[in-house]
Amino acid sequence: MYGMDDEGIFEQLFKLLQSSGPVNWKLAREVTKSLAGPSTPVEPSVAEEYRELAHVAEVRISEITNLPSPAPGELNPTDRATWAAENQQSFRVLVEPLSAKLAGLTDSDAFGDIPGMGEVGAMGAMLAPLGPALLGVQAGTMVGFMSHRVLGQFDTGIPAMDHDRPYVIVPNLDDFAIDHGVDHRQVRLWGALHEVTFHRIMAIEWIRGRFVSLVESFYETVEFDVSDLMGKLTSMQDPTEMQRMLEADESGSGFLKTTSDPSKLDDLKAFTAFIEGYSDRVVAAAGHDLLPGIERIEEAYNRRRTEPNKAEQFLQEDAGLSLERWRAKDAAAFCSEVAERWGETALERVWEDPANMPNLTELSDPIGWNARVLLDETALGDE
Repeated sequence: MYGMDDEGIFEQLFKLLQSSGPVNWKLAREVTKSLAGPSTPVEPSVAEEYRELAHVAEVRISEITNLPSPAPGELNPTDRATWAAENQQSFRVLVEPLSAKLAGLTDSDAFGDIPGMGEVGAMGAMLAPLGPALLGVQAGTMVGFMSHRVLGQFDTGIPAMDHDRPYVIVPNLDDFAIDHGVDHRQVRLWGALHEVTFHRIMAIEWIRGRFVSLVESFYETVEFDVSDLMGKLTSMQDPTEMQRMLEADESGSGFLKTTSDPSKLDDLKAFTAFIEGYSDRVVAAAGHDLLPGIERIEEAYNRRRTEPNKAEQFLQEDAGLSLERWRAKDAAAFCSEVAERWGETALERVWEDPANMPNLTELSDPIGWNARVLLDETALGDE
């Protein structure tokens, strides 16, 4: 497991557990490498085809939307291992807030009521080196699982923190085409359209900041299951037991157990759903004349969003972070109704200010959104 054999396991574990930050990214990389598998370079002809399709997508999308057009970044058609390595810390906002929670435990009496747990100071001493290791396993497992699932950055449903490079994961798009019986070449253009649209949305000035603030607000409600945590920390003193837990973690079982307030997720769900739903609408319009099978592709993609996958299950089990990506279909319907009732200009008002984004209730109530955003601003202008 993770490249460790019986010989030298103590030395390897000792090295991996060394960390100077809140998350042990060295351990995360080892976990991710094990889960993502070996690198399998994309055939040059296929990579070139994707880049040409991305240029087509840029032109088509510019014709139908006023989304910002950042300096075009060359599309990166890549394999699972390369994407995972280059995105290892891209989703750190989903892991790093937990480090403050772990650090807080060392200064609290959280363990005082647990028989046999010893002095709080001793527990703090254990958390200091092992907390970052636990979070490293979290981060590595999450990205490793994602590498086998996501079709591109657009299919993560969330902004990347470290870069704004567009990606498509070629073997996953190929598998998607095979699994759903759709044409490979059409899926490639569809994937390029989605990635370019997502890339443009991510260029909106406030998008990443808004996402981070929503995640941080949710994580304020997250609390560790102290009994479970201390059992894990005690077991990690035995390298053999630690390896057993890592192997169990690879199957998708949560390594850290938490409780959280699900009501704090509503704004985050609405945020991710709207971005995906809006993207779906743009891609449908941009690909309508080029992709005869686009309805079938989108139907398969919407169905796929309702299916459980290890990466999302992992986040839900460990932090209660369930984004309910199936809501993208509601968001796409919201976008269509707003545009039909009040015009495309009204729909584009969403991107002017974070407050203009529909909330979770409004995704099913465009008239309510209109009353809050459009009519309220009209009324203020008449005063």
